[in-house]
Amino acid sequence: MNYLELIGFFGAFVTGIIIGLFGGGGSILAVPIFVYLFQLNPILATSYSMFVVGFSAAIGTLINIRKKLIEYKTAFIFTLPALVSVFLTRRFIIPNLPDVIMSMGGFTITKEMALMLFFSLIIILSSVFMIKKPRTAASSKSDSKRKDLFLLIIGLGVGLLTGLVGAGGGFIIVPALVLFAKLSIKQAVATSLIIITFNSLIGFTADLSLLQIEWRFLSLFTALSVLGIFVGTYFSNFVQESTLKTNFARFMIVMAAVIIFKEFNS
Repeated sequence: MNYLELIGFFGAFVTGIIIGLFGGGGSILAVPIFVYLFQLNPILATSYSMFVVGFSAAIGTLINIRKKLIEYKTAFIFTLPALVSVFLTRRFIIPNLPDVIMSMGGFTITKEMALMLFFSLIIILSSVFMIKKPRTAASSKSDSKRKDLFLLIIGLGVGLLTGLVGAGGGFIIVPALVLFAKLSIKQAVATSLIIITFNSLIGFTADLSLLQIEWRFLSLFTALSVLGIFVGTYFSNFVQESTLKTNFARFMIVMAAVIIFKEFNS
């Protein structure tokens, strides 16, 4: 085991902490760790990320059930379209993407590079929405219907994103739940974990017949992430909501910048 792999396994623990603290964002660490430290193909890395994030989120969900922070109706509305979208994306879209997306002169964008750059773009957009303060307004029946429609549409988009880049979607789900479902940040974090659980694990099952999974390695990485979940969930009890929200957005911007730098200098 070389030093990069040691750093990678420590990163697995940090991935769990991030999920426990923020209700998402684990894939923002997991995918780069698999790609840049363990030298895995981005397609396999996104599949592994879905398993790690999904399993870790399931543990976090069990912890949060006792806290009674989960909004189950909102989670149900969000999850259904996401499950359909992620399964179809992993089974049909990913296998049929061309190996070279664009080639101009001596510059070539491969499928793997395009997925990582798209991943970083989504992270940046999500962080902007997270920092932006949502407008408050009196709720009504029409507002409620509009909210549900927004959640359905965003659920489809999150499923597509999960399928493309192996992200559980917490960095989109949490801002969406805050902005459209009017949940507090801690409610949004708790609710996002149950959505991420189903979203990620269904996406992973779509890959089982297409990829060769190294279960021993994946199990060790996941176990370290689960340990981190307990640490992150514990520390979340001592962090103010405003601080949690701002730091989450800053963390996402930093990780997006790292990914873009690595892709254009690889």
